[in-house]
Amino acid sequence: MGSNVVRKTLYTGLWLACLFSVLTACSKAESPAEEGGPPPPAVSVAEVLVQDVTPWDEFSGRIEATDSVEIRPRVAGVIDKVAYREGQDVKEGEVMFIIDQRPFQAELQRSEATVTRAKAQTKLAHSERARAHKLYQTKVISKEDYDQRVAAEEQAEADVRAAKAALRLARLNLEYTEVRAPIDGRTGRALVTRGNLVQSDPTPDLLATLVSLDPVYVYFDVDEQTYLGYTAADGDAAVNNVGGRGKVFIGLGNEQGFPHEGRVDFIDNQLDATTGTIRMRAVLDNKDHRLTPGLFARVKLLAASAHSAMLVDDQAILTDQDKKYVYVLGPENRAMRRNIDIGRSVGNLRIVKTGLEAEDKVIVHGLQKVFFPGMPVNPQEIKMGEPEPAPGPPPGMGH
Repeated sequence: MGSNVVRKTLYTGLWLACLFSVLTACSKAESPAEEGGPPPPAVSVAEVLVQDVTPWDEFSGRIEATDSVEIRPRVAGVIDKVAYREGQDVKEGEVMFIIDQRPFQAELQRSEATVTRAKAQTKLAHSERARAHKLYQTKVISKEDYDQRVAAEEQAEADVRAAKAALRLARLNLEYTEVRAPIDGRTGRALVTRGNLVQSDPTPDLLATLVSLDPVYVYFDVDEQTYLGYTAADGDAAVNNVGGRGKVFIGLGNEQGFPHEGRVDFIDNQLDATTGTIRMRAVLDNKDHRLTPGLFARVKLLAASAHSAMLVDDQAILTDQDKKYVYVLGPENRAMRRNIDIGRSVGNLRIVKTGLEAEDKVIVHGLQKVFFPGMPVNPQEIKMGEPEPAPGPPPGMGH
């Protein structure tokens, strides 16, 4: 019995001695690398880029023609010819429709004859007044008879003027039988065909529509907060800049980015209280006629002036639920977490509003190797926005 107790006591002492040795060895080990563990992972770090950027906002809009005309007749008659091809571009003054001209040509001839007759009557009245004047001087006729000759002459002259006015109207109506394009533009579908009777009074019939193509407008609505932000930046200068010289960039639904440049030329005079927006308009050159009225457009509106901002590569930004953060290089080359507030993108970079300092160095590439804040890393410096450098040879191997 006593020998068993001695043996158990001896075994317990040996076990405690071994445990003490292990604990002592663990307490002396300061890092995995010092005990032969893996080296810190290689990462790429870049100093925060500070530069001037121009703020911008994106909106949705619609392309509209600067001029849109409804083609309607100015005289009534039967359509004799549709003189254009539907959908074609026409120049100002080109004939689009011809109304039967025969009644108007007859009216023109009648008016010409009326003018000729009125002139003859005027000539006769002038002669009679001249003779009456001589007779009145010799007391052959009375003053009343002479006044009648003078009135007849004046009436004949008035008849000439009325006949000439009717003649001008007849010529004008004959011209109106050729319905011409009032602007340069693209034609729509012909709403009437040859043989149809069209009316000009009281409501002229619609024959077709015509829209201009160069330049074009883009209308878009800006929310109240954005509008106030632009005006608060520089006061009247911002409003004047947006209203007269502010740049905008336009992209269609199937285009990448905003390849079309224009300028804002109009801001509405009041905010729409029901939607909380204000209407703006941009004007764009459209010499290639690519921008068709009615198309959806993405609008990038630039602010009046630039300001200094901190930028980091989008690849450096991580997400933790609803928070954005980056890893920066801390003391002893350790990865330290920084929560940030981000703004809009500028190319492949992102504006950082708060959370960083200008001298911070942000880990851009190799983030998948950083498992927890405070982890040591092996930094390799690059410029912000540069691609990840090619990996070097494995340790212990030559080039």
